[in-house]
Amino acid sequence: MAPLLLLGLLGLLGLWVLLRARTPAPGWPPGPRPLPLIGNLHLLRVSQQERSLMELSEQYGPVFTVHMGLQKTVVLTGYEAVREALVGTGQRLADRPPIAIFQLIQGGRGIFFSSGAGWKRARQFTVRTLHSLGAGREPMANKTLQELRCLVDQLEQYRGQPFPLALLGWAPSNVTFTLLFGQRFDYRDPVFVSLLGLIDEVMVLLGTPGLQLFNIYPRLGALLQLHQPVLRKIEEVRAILRTLLEARRPPAPGPGPVHSYVDALLQQGQGGDPDGLFGEDNVVACVLDMVMAGTETTSATLQWAALLMGRHPHVQGRVQEELDRVLGPGRPPRPEDQRSLPYTNAVLHEVQRFITLLPHVPRCTAADTRLGGYLLPKGTPVVPLLSSVLLDKTQWETPHQFNPGHFLDAQGHFVKREAFLPFSAGRRVCVGESLARTELFLLFAGLLYRFRLLPPPGLSPGGLDTRPAPAFTMRPPAQVLCAVPRPRTLACSLKTDGPSPGP
Repeated sequence: MAPLLLLGLLGLLGLWVLLRARTPAPGWPPGPRPLPLIGNLHLLRVSQQERSLMELSEQYGPVFTVHMGLQKTVVLTGYEAVREALVGTGQRLADRPPIAIFQLIQGGRGIFFSSGAGWKRARQFTVRTLHSLGAGREPMANKTLQELRCLVDQLEQYRGQPFPLALLGWAPSNVTFTLLFGQRFDYRDPVFVSLLGLIDEVMVLLGTPGLQLFNIYPRLGALLQLHQPVLRKIEEVRAILRTLLEARRPPAPGPGPVHSYVDALLQQGQGGDPDGLFGEDNVVACVLDMVMAGTETTSATLQWAALLMGRHPHVQGRVQEELDRVLGPGRPPRPEDQRSLPYTNAVLHEVQRFITLLPHVPRCTAADTRLGGYLLPKGTPVVPLLSSVLLDKTQWETPHQFNPGHFLDAQGHFVKREAFLPFSAGRRVCVGESLARTELFLLFAGLLYRFRLLPPPGLSPGGLDTRPAPAFTMRPPAQVLCAVPRPRTLACSLKTDGPSPGP
């Protein structure tokens, strides 16, 4: 009797799940009918989930519902729907849903995957500190140009022979480390090498199908130990960060000079902190967020920019003609040059639009919220699909082509586009946006002024691989380029404008 009773109970449970999954909830946006247990996962390609969601939006509209396993999620696609949600809802769509792997990694702390009062305080502190340290302004621009000199020295050692594309990520990563820790690292420093290697491994692991399965079915994922490899790598990163934090810790409590983000965090923790928001765990969490996000995004974007210049030599030639004409011989670019370099500026914007580096990061309704005519209850996961904005055919003339003309008018003047949202918008806009914009412009312009970027011998420009590699972001695949010195170069200014800090 016991086996028959067990089978009966399992049958009733399966029927209940089936009926529950197939019964549409009144007032929810439309969407595909979910299957028991798996929901709509059968409709979402693992490696191109954002493309699958954009295809579903053509059938169900710009606001629709998908089931990630048993979790109902509302997806927003297209410029109008995404901007209304990000800008028009204020704090009501500023929370993050509890994503399983980031709950384990950060425990609700830090800046990017936290919510509520702790997130607001950490974010406000971070924005204020970055501004005080000169992010996006002259102090960090000077440090970026210093890093450009080091990167040029590295590339010159290859004498026009193939170099690994990932090498270009060293400079923007070091700019981030300078801001966070108050010092740059020699490119051969074991700490620098270890950090970049671990960040790379973590980003790849976070993009694996196993981690996606863990986030959808945490209990099953835990049973299969799908989360353990990334947690081990994160602990190695934390160990390095704690060592760097300890090296910056002041010998005695009290106010002192603030030369870095870490200095500011440590001082804040010495003052009145009744909620413990700047205790050791949260300090490490904030630094971990800044290290992971600050290095990956700018590094990957600069690599993409170089790769696309090798793929589109006519675009690269026009950029270099403009740089030669505006900068003249022997002068590195400055932030204010962006106004005089409309084509260069347009190309860099188009790189960021075309690559859709971070297609989406989910939000969560902090209160009952109306979106697209639907009232979503508090706690509803919402995916504002940024890639659908950057590829919106109602906003861009040739959305799936690399076309710098998207940011130029008929007279060749640079044009701002409202649908350019690679840094998101609203209350969760990227905290490092101003730094990233300035940093990418200086490094990109400086590299193209100094070098011609070409495919390796035997490969045509069209043979360069521009299919995104599987990772947490849409990073470029590993390959090589050649950096051939140009006749008119920055060599003089890069080597005499102050002492070079070495390779």
